[in-house]
Amino acid sequence: MLNRLFQRNRHEAQALDLYEAIVAQARRPEFYSDLDVPDTIDGRFEMIAMHAFLVMHRLKTRGTEAEAVSQQLFDTLIADMDRSLREIGIGDLSVPKHIKKMAKGLYGRIVSYEKGLNDPSDAVMHAALDRNLYGTVMEVPERCFEAVTAYMRREVESLAAQPLDRLVAGHVQFGPPPAIGPLP
Repeated sequence: MLNRLFQRNRHEAQALDLYEAIVAQARRPEFYSDLDVPDTIDGRFEMIAMHAFLVMHRLKTRGTEAEAVSQQLFDTLIADMDRSLREIGIGDLSVPKHIKKMAKGLYGRIVSYEKGLNDPSDAVMHAALDRNLYGTVMEVPERCFEAVTAYMRREVESLAAQPLDRLVAGHVQFGPPPAIGPLP
């Protein structure tokens, strides 16, 4: 029993390290200035969700420890959303309802991004990005969809090349955001 407690604490620390790297990458200003991602609470959540998906995609079905860290990463993301909702003044009684909705939405994003990666055309990924990452944007230039899709595919390959034991230990390295320049 004591081993499980220490293992859980280790997984929490590893997931927190991954989450901090995910948040740092998701906050890179280029996503907002060059790729038209809305610099709002929703836009920032979507960027975190997208990067969390990329890491969880790498960790899934790779063994029990990787799966445990992936689950802990998901739980860490949800706990951070819970804390954020409370900080912005959502009442204690409403938070669980919001969290349930956010968790369901996160699962939906995971499924739609997975489908997008598995489709050789970019149409499925573009539709997923339009619904999620750009869900609050009226008109998104096609070059933004293309750049983010290429970025996601590149990051999947990059994460696949990173040693799994380093990811499980909480170390992840993302590449730079796409450099397409500010939109006119």
